[in-house]
Amino acid sequence: MGTLASIDGRLVPPGAARLSIFDRGFLYGDSIYEVFRTYRGHLFEAEAHLDRLERSGELIGLVLPVPRGLLLARIERTLAASGNDESYVRLVITRGEGEIGLDPALACNPHVVVIVRPLAPPPPDVYRDGVEACVVHVRRNLREAVDPAAKTGNYLNSVLAVREARARGAHEALMLDANGRVTEGSSSNVFAVRAGGLATPPLDGILEGVTRRVVLDLAGQLGLPAAETPLGPEDLFAADELFLTSTTREIVPLVRLDGRAIGSGRPGPVTRRLLAAFRARAGVAPVDS
Repeated sequence: MGTLASIDGRLVPPGAARLSIFDRGFLYGDSIYEVFRTYRGHLFEAEAHLDRLERSGELIGLVLPVPRGLLLARIERTLAASGNDESYVRLVITRGEGEIGLDPALACNPHVVVIVRPLAPPPPDVYRDGVEACVVHVRRNLREAVDPAAKTGNYLNSVLAVREARARGAHEALMLDANGRVTEGSSSNVFAVRAGGLATPPLDGILEGVTRRVVLDLAGQLGLPAAETPLGPEDLFAADELFLTSTTREIVPLVRLDGRAIGSGRPGPVTRRLLAAFRARAGVAPVDS
Protein backbone atom coordinates (compact mmCIF):
# COMPACT_ATOMS: atom_id res chain seq x y z
CA MET A 1 0.00 0.00 0.00
CA GLY A 2 1.22 3.52 -0.66
CA THR A 3 1.70 6.35 -3.10
CA LEU A 4 2.25 5.70 -6.80
CA ALA A 5 2.33 7.82 -9.94
CA SER A 6 1.73 7.34 -13.63
CA ILE A 7 3.55 9.69 -16.00
CA ASP A 8 2.15 9.45 -19.52
CA GLY A 9 1.13 5.86 -18.84
CA ARG A 10 4.36 4.72 -17.16
CA LEU A 11 4.07 3.66 -13.52
CA VAL A 12 6.75 5.17 -11.29
CA PRO A 13 7.29 5.55 -7.54
CA PRO A 14 6.83 9.15 -6.39
CA GLY A 15 10.55 9.67 -5.85
CA ALA A 16 11.22 8.84 -9.50
CA ALA A 17 8.41 10.94 -11.00
CA ARG A 18 9.87 13.63 -13.26
CA LEU A 19 8.58 16.44 -15.47
CA SER A 20 10.64 19.06 -17.28
CA ILE A 21 11.28 22.37 -15.54
CA PHE A 22 10.00 23.88 -18.80
CA ASP A 23 6.58 22.28 -18.39
CA ARG A 24 3.91 24.99 -18.45
CA GLY A 25 2.07 23.41 -15.54
CA PHE A 26 5.11 24.17 -13.41
CA LEU A 27 5.90 27.55 -14.96
CA TYR A 28 2.41 29.04 -15.22
CA GLY A 29 -0.13 26.70 -13.65
CA ASP A 30 -1.16 26.01 -17.27
CA SER A 31 -2.88 22.72 -16.56
CA ILE A 32 -6.20 21.17 -15.62
CA TYR A 33 -6.88 18.55 -13.00
CA GLU A 34 -9.45 16.47 -11.16
CA VAL A 35 -9.51 14.82 -7.76
CA PHE A 36 -11.30 11.49 -7.39
CA ARG A 37 -11.75 9.20 -4.42
CA THR A 38 -12.67 5.57 -4.08
CA TYR A 39 -15.29 3.74 -2.06
CA ARG A 40 -14.64 0.03 -1.55
CA GLY A 41 -11.77 0.45 -3.98
CA HIS A 42 -13.91 1.82 -6.83
CA LEU A 43 -13.87 5.34 -8.25
CA PHE A 44 -16.92 7.39 -7.25
CA GLU A 45 -18.68 9.50 -9.91
CA ALA A 46 -15.79 8.97 -12.33
CA GLU A 47 -17.73 10.01 -15.42
CA ALA A 48 -18.88 13.25 -13.78
CA HIS A 49 -15.26 14.08 -12.94
CA LEU A 50 -14.12 13.36 -16.49
CA ASP A 51 -16.98 15.48 -17.87
CA ARG A 52 -15.76 18.38 -15.74
CA LEU A 53 -12.17 17.78 -16.83
CA GLU A 54 -13.24 18.14 -20.45
CA ARG A 55 -15.15 21.34 -19.66
CA SER A 56 -12.10 22.75 -17.90
CA GLY A 57 -10.01 21.99 -20.96
CA GLU A 58 -12.52 23.68 -23.24
CA LEU A 59 -12.53 26.81 -21.07
CA ILE A 60 -8.75 27.25 -21.38
CA GLY A 61 -8.32 25.82 -24.87
CA LEU A 62 -6.54 22.65 -23.75
CA VAL A 63 -7.55 19.55 -25.70
CA LEU A 64 -7.21 16.25 -23.82
CA PRO A 65 -4.15 14.56 -25.34
CA VAL A 66 -5.60 11.04 -24.99
CA PRO A 67 -9.18 9.71 -25.07
CA ARG A 68 -11.02 9.72 -21.78
CA GLY A 69 -11.27 5.93 -21.89
CA LEU A 70 -7.48 5.74 -21.81
CA LEU A 71 -7.38 8.30 -18.98
CA LEU A 72 -9.70 6.08 -16.97
CA ALA A 73 -7.64 2.99 -17.79
CA ARG A 74 -4.45 4.68 -16.57
CA ILE A 75 -6.17 5.67 -13.34
CA GLU A 76 -7.48 2.14 -12.78
CA ARG A 77 -4.07 0.63 -13.49
CA THR A 78 -2.40 2.96 -11.01
CA LEU A 79 -5.07 2.25 -8.42
CA ALA A 80 -4.63 -1.50 -8.78
CA ALA A 81 -0.84 -1.25 -8.53
CA SER A 82 -1.03 0.94 -5.41
CA GLY A 83 -2.79 -1.75 -3.38
CA ASN A 84 -4.57 0.77 -1.16
CA ASP A 85 -7.83 -0.09 0.56
CA GLU A 86 -9.17 3.36 -0.34
CA SER A 87 -7.41 5.97 -2.44
CA TYR A 88 -7.15 9.64 -3.24
CA VAL A 89 -6.55 10.13 -6.98
CA ARG A 90 -5.30 13.26 -8.68
CA LEU A 91 -5.32 13.45 -12.48
CA VAL A 92 -3.31 16.33 -13.96
CA ILE A 93 -3.01 17.27 -17.62
CA THR A 94 -0.49 19.95 -18.51
CA ARG A 95 -0.38 21.88 -21.77
CA GLY A 96 3.17 20.61 -22.19
CA GLU A 97 6.64 22.06 -22.40
CA GLY A 98 8.57 24.29 -24.75
CA GLU A 99 10.31 27.63 -24.95
CA ILE A 100 9.68 29.97 -22.03
CA GLY A 101 6.94 32.40 -22.97
CA LEU A 102 3.27 32.97 -22.31
CA ASP A 103 2.05 32.06 -25.80
CA PRO A 104 0.24 28.68 -25.54
CA ALA A 105 1.42 27.90 -29.07
CA LEU A 106 4.91 27.40 -27.64
CA ALA A 107 3.72 24.27 -25.84
CA CYS A 108 4.29 20.76 -27.10
CA ASN A 109 4.29 17.29 -25.57
CA PRO A 110 1.36 17.61 -23.13
CA HIS A 111 1.67 15.36 -20.10
CA VAL A 112 -0.85 13.18 -18.29
CA VAL A 113 -0.04 12.58 -14.64
CA VAL A 114 -1.93 10.31 -12.25
CA ILE A 115 -1.12 10.43 -8.54
CA VAL A 116 -2.61 7.81 -6.23
CA ARG A 117 -2.12 7.81 -2.49
CA PRO A 118 -3.94 6.29 0.49
CA LEU A 119 -7.12 8.19 1.28
CA ALA A 120 -6.90 10.29 4.45
CA PRO A 121 -10.52 11.23 5.25
CA PRO A 122 -11.37 13.81 7.90
CA PRO A 123 -11.38 12.47 11.46
CA PRO A 124 -14.74 11.43 12.95
CA ASP A 125 -15.00 14.54 15.13
CA VAL A 126 -15.30 16.71 12.00
CA TYR A 127 -18.66 15.07 11.31
CA ARG A 128 -19.65 14.69 14.95
CA ASP A 129 -18.85 18.24 16.09
CA GLY A 130 -18.64 20.24 12.87
CA VAL A 131 -16.04 22.82 11.85
CA GLU A 132 -15.57 26.57 11.67
CA ALA A 133 -15.11 28.68 8.54
CA CYS A 134 -14.42 32.33 7.97
CA VAL A 135 -15.27 34.78 5.23
CA VAL A 136 -11.88 35.85 3.92
CA HIS A 137 -10.78 39.08 2.29
CA VAL A 138 -9.39 37.27 -0.77
CA ARG A 139 -12.06 37.47 -3.49
CA ARG A 140 -12.95 34.71 -5.93
CA ASN A 141 -11.60 35.25 -9.44
CA LEU A 142 -13.84 37.04 -11.91
CA ARG A 143 -15.21 34.85 -14.70
CA GLU A 144 -13.67 37.37 -17.08
CA ALA A 145 -10.23 36.74 -15.55
CA VAL A 146 -9.62 33.08 -14.67
CA ASP A 147 -13.05 31.45 -14.76
CA PRO A 148 -13.60 29.49 -11.51
CA ALA A 149 -15.64 26.99 -13.57
CA ALA A 150 -12.30 25.68 -14.91
CA LYS A 151 -10.40 23.48 -12.47
CA THR A 152 -6.88 24.53 -13.36
CA GLY A 153 -3.44 24.37 -11.82
CA ASN A 154 -3.61 28.13 -11.28
CA TYR A 155 -4.75 27.89 -7.64
CA LEU A 156 -3.00 30.86 -6.03
CA ASN A 157 -6.36 32.51 -5.36
CA SER A 158 -7.41 29.59 -3.14
CA VAL A 159 -3.94 29.20 -1.62
CA LEU A 160 -4.07 32.78 -0.33
CA ALA A 161 -7.61 32.24 0.95
CA VAL A 162 -6.54 29.16 2.93
CA ARG A 163 -3.52 31.04 4.27
CA GLU A 164 -5.86 33.67 5.71
CA ALA A 165 -8.28 31.08 7.08
CA ARG A 166 -5.53 29.14 8.85
CA ALA A 167 -4.20 32.35 10.39
CA ARG A 168 -7.70 32.87 11.81
CA GLY A 169 -7.99 29.31 13.10
CA ALA A 170 -10.65 28.22 10.61
CA HIS A 171 -11.09 24.90 8.81
CA GLU A 172 -12.20 26.50 5.54
CA ALA A 173 -12.15 29.85 3.78
CA LEU A 174 -15.39 31.13 2.26
CA MET A 175 -14.85 33.53 -0.60
CA LEU A 176 -16.99 36.37 -1.93
CA ASP A 177 -17.16 37.69 -5.47
CA ALA A 178 -16.45 41.26 -6.51
CA ASN A 179 -20.03 42.22 -5.56
CA GLY A 180 -19.82 40.76 -2.07
CA ARG A 181 -21.89 37.65 -2.78
CA VAL A 182 -20.90 34.25 -1.41
CA THR A 183 -19.30 31.98 -4.01
CA GLU A 184 -17.65 28.90 -2.53
CA GLY A 185 -14.94 27.65 -0.23
CA SER A 186 -11.30 27.41 -1.21
CA SER A 187 -11.87 23.74 -2.06
CA SER A 188 -15.55 23.18 -1.33
CA ASN A 189 -19.08 24.27 -2.12
CA VAL A 190 -21.31 25.73 0.57
CA PHE A 191 -24.96 25.08 1.38
CA ALA A 192 -27.32 26.87 3.76
CA VAL A 193 -30.37 25.25 5.37
CA ARG A 194 -33.33 27.43 6.24
CA ALA A 195 -36.77 26.11 7.27
CA GLY A 196 -35.84 22.64 6.06
CA GLY A 197 -34.81 23.73 2.55
CA LEU A 198 -31.41 24.10 0.90
CA ALA A 199 -29.86 27.13 -0.75
CA THR A 200 -26.52 27.21 -2.53
CA PRO A 201 -24.85 29.81 -4.75
CA PRO A 202 -25.57 29.47 -8.49
CA LEU A 203 -22.99 28.23 -10.96
CA ASP A 204 -22.27 31.76 -12.18
CA GLY A 205 -18.73 32.28 -10.88
CA ILE A 206 -18.05 29.01 -9.05
CA LEU A 207 -16.72 25.54 -9.77
CA GLU A 208 -19.52 23.01 -10.14
CA GLY A 209 -18.63 20.49 -7.48
CA VAL A 210 -19.35 16.84 -8.21
CA THR A 211 -20.47 16.28 -4.62
CA ARG A 212 -22.56 19.46 -4.85
CA ARG A 213 -24.45 17.94 -7.76
CA VAL A 214 -24.97 14.66 -5.90
CA VAL A 215 -26.34 16.55 -2.88
CA LEU A 216 -28.84 18.44 -5.04
CA ASP A 217 -29.95 15.11 -6.52
CA LEU A 218 -30.30 13.56 -3.06
CA ALA A 219 -32.29 16.56 -1.85
CA GLY A 220 -34.80 15.93 -4.60
CA GLN A 221 -35.05 12.27 -3.67
CA LEU A 222 -35.57 13.16 0.00
CA GLY A 223 -38.20 15.78 -0.75
CA LEU A 224 -36.04 18.66 0.46
CA PRO A 225 -36.60 21.96 -1.38
CA ALA A 226 -33.36 23.18 -2.95
CA ALA A 227 -32.57 26.43 -4.74
CA GLU A 228 -29.48 27.71 -6.51
CA THR A 229 -29.68 31.35 -5.56
CA PRO A 230 -27.37 34.28 -4.75
CA LEU A 231 -26.42 34.42 -1.07
CA GLY A 232 -24.78 37.12 0.99
CA PRO A 233 -22.83 36.59 4.21
CA GLU A 234 -25.94 37.70 6.11
CA ASP A 235 -27.83 34.74 4.64
CA LEU A 236 -25.22 32.37 5.98
CA PHE A 237 -25.32 33.88 9.47
CA ALA A 238 -29.13 33.61 9.50
CA ALA A 239 -29.18 29.96 8.42
CA ASP A 240 -30.39 27.13 10.64
CA GLU A 241 -27.55 24.96 9.35
CA LEU A 242 -24.56 25.28 7.03
CA PHE A 243 -22.49 22.56 5.45
CA LEU A 244 -19.61 22.15 3.00
CA THR A 245 -19.28 19.61 0.21
CA SER A 246 -16.20 18.23 -1.49
CA THR A 247 -14.97 14.99 -3.01
CA THR A 248 -12.65 14.00 -0.20
CA ARG A 249 -14.67 15.43 2.70
CA GLU A 250 -18.18 14.49 1.50
CA ILE A 251 -20.59 16.63 3.57
CA VAL A 252 -19.06 18.53 6.50
CA PRO A 253 -21.23 20.39 9.04
CA LEU A 254 -20.24 24.04 9.37
CA VAL A 255 -21.23 25.10 12.88
CA ARG A 256 -19.36 28.39 13.31
CA LEU A 257 -18.69 31.24 10.91
CA ASP A 258 -16.38 34.13 11.76
CA GLY A 259 -16.55 33.05 15.40
CA ARG A 260 -20.36 33.05 15.53
CA ALA A 261 -22.45 29.93 16.10
CA ILE A 262 -24.73 28.85 13.28
CA GLY A 263 -28.12 27.65 14.48
CA SER A 264 -27.63 25.48 17.56
CA GLY A 265 -23.88 25.43 17.06
CA ARG A 266 -24.08 21.68 16.41
CA PRO A 267 -24.49 19.62 13.23
CA GLY A 268 -28.15 19.87 12.29
CA PRO A 269 -30.72 17.22 11.29
CA VAL A 270 -30.81 18.10 7.59
CA THR A 271 -27.04 17.91 7.31
CA ARG A 272 -26.94 14.58 9.11
CA ARG A 273 -29.75 13.20 6.94
CA LEU A 274 -28.00 14.20 3.74
CA LEU A 275 -24.69 12.75 4.91
CA ALA A 276 -26.38 9.43 5.69
CA ALA A 277 -28.04 9.43 2.26
CA PHE A 278 -24.77 10.31 0.57
CA ARG A 279 -22.89 7.47 2.20
CA ALA A 280 -25.71 5.07 1.40
CA ARG A 281 -25.38 6.10 -2.24
CA ALA A 282 -21.64 5.48 -2.04
CA GLY A 283 -22.37 2.04 -0.58
CA VAL A 284 -20.51 2.50 2.69
CA ALA A 285 -21.42 2.62 6.36
CA PRO A 286 -22.73 5.88 7.83
CA VAL A 287 -20.38 8.15 9.75
CA ASP A 288 -20.48 7.53 13.49
CA SER A 289 -22.22 10.41 15.24
